[in-house]
Amino acid sequence: MDSATVGRAGVLGAVALSLLAVPARAATGTPDPQAAARQAAATPAAVGRQAAAAPAVVGRQAAAKAARQAATAAARLAAATPAAAPRGPAVAALPAPNTTGLATVLRSVVAKGAPGALARIDDHGRTYRVTRGVADRVTGRAISTGDRFRIGSVTKTFTTVVLLQLVDEHRLSLDAPVNRYLPGLLPDDRITVRHLLSHRSGLYDYSDDMFAASVSGFEAVREKVFTYRQLVALSLKKPRTDAPGAAYSYSNTNFVVAGLLVEKLTGKPVRTAYRDRIVKPLKLTDTFYVHPDTAIPGRYTRGYLTPDRAGAPLVDATAQTVSWAQSAGALISSARDLDVFYGALLGGRLLSAARLADMERFTEVNGTTAYGLGLRRRDLSCGVSVYGHTGAVQGYYTYAFGTKDGGRTLTAMANTSNNAGVLNTLAGALESAFCGK
Repeated sequence: MDSATVGRAGVLGAVALSLLAVPARAATGTPDPQAAARQAAATPAAVGRQAAAAPAVVGRQAAAKAARQAATAAARLAAATPAAAPRGPAVAALPAPNTTGLATVLRSVVAKGAPGALARIDDHGRTYRVTRGVADRVTGRAISTGDRFRIGSVTKTFTTVVLLQLVDEHRLSLDAPVNRYLPGLLPDDRITVRHLLSHRSGLYDYSDDMFAASVSGFEAVREKVFTYRQLVALSLKKPRTDAPGAAYSYSNTNFVVAGLLVEKLTGKPVRTAYRDRIVKPLKLTDTFYVHPDTAIPGRYTRGYLTPDRAGAPLVDATAQTVSWAQSAGALISSARDLDVFYGALLGGRLLSAARLADMERFTEVNGTTAYGLGLRRRDLSCGVSVYGHTGAVQGYYTYAFGTKDGGRTLTAMANTSNNAGVLNTLAGALESAFCGK
């Protein structure tokens, strides 16, 4: 069950389809005549970039206005690139995606224990789709790039976007203490909103203890419903990992507190904030926050948890509340929606230039990765840097990244977790998508 397809919207909306040979089985595919329309729909009307261009013949007043708009746009673009953040080559220098290499990566992912794997690349109107394996081990249904799945910590970027929009609306300050908005929640008034979103708060990650044993830990919380404050309380039972702002230390606790901030400042559940601020404006048709419900709506890929004991059978982890994560990792989405989301975010269509610049001020994590505000940077072997997030939730691994301008995006997913071989191999999809390897 191995397929690869590629489509591109033509000048008049027509699509030319090329079939790419995949070893071991003939490739199959169908055209995507709505690709161009979907991409256009992903741009909120309020942005109106094309509308900002002046007509060929305009009055003096309109021409002056257009000139001012052009100057403002140039200034915003300059402001969106922090001087300290290293960049890869210009997007124009990118090689074409290597779908043969991508198919090889997905086959290796399946060989290492994932029932199935998928990848979708959206590149300036051209869409590439590659799949391998099954979405359901019982029925044998082949996995599809149109399937919905749990995206885990990719949720963190969505949560960050909501909070940064609130900063743009002057309802929140990144450098204000969290306790200004949530009095008495945290034991240290020095912990700021920026510290949360950059994983530099020093708050202990409660999930480390929760899933010390993968299967028994998961079964203990599969149907459990937590409040945000209960999760924060679990964290505060343990000493903090460092002083606020001192060092990067990844912690789901940070984004649980972020969810509390969203609800306090908007007066509504986080699901409403995701829906009204991101899902509806971008016309994302597969993105849902269903907590505390346990089902994935519509057509989806089942997720399988790899036990700690070698040789033990995979555990179907599809049905779960994900209440242990919530605003840190409970969203459901699809490859298409995540590509649209990161394309819009990196393209400057969800935040002001200043807030996107905040998001892209990175702290080095290791030789190839850095973390900003709810955003990862990955530095690839060809010198290209890509921006997005990884996701791990029981049954699913996700990589969702795009180029600096959002013109090319990739989402890759394997329907298993607790398998380092699968996770590390799936990272190779980035090399195929952005380096042509």
